[in-house]
Amino acid sequence: MSLSSLSTPNAPAAIGPYSQGIRAGELLFTAGQIALDPASGKFLEGDITQQTDRVMENLAAVLATAGAGWKDVVKTTVFLLDLADFSTFNDAYARHLDGARPARSTVQVAALPRGARVEIEVIARVPR
Repeated sequence: MSLSSLSTPNAPAAIGPYSQGIRAGELLFTAGQIALDPASGKFLEGDITQQTDRVMENLAAVLATAGAGWKDVVKTTVFLLDLADFSTFNDAYARHLDGARPARSTVQVAALPRGARVEIEVIARVPR
């Protein structure tokens, strides 16, 4: 199985030695996304709703580059700085899914890059 790296200017450029996404056969694995503006590369210093919206938009851009959308997402992993934000995060997250209901794990972490409140990564099945 061949691996191919995906990149789009509609999501933040990688800030380290990784790819925005890797396609492995019919699967797409994204890097974790935080609330970085793709155009400026600057971090969005907003609340959990604003940061979640930006993260979901970034992930949608990576999915679109692979020819996929939220309906193709099999699994998400969510890293929250504070589980007290879960309910508010969940409302923002659900608004972006267009009815999709992928499997999800959510964990609280001690810290995230750039002081982010949320980071999300996805695994999707890429349509042929």
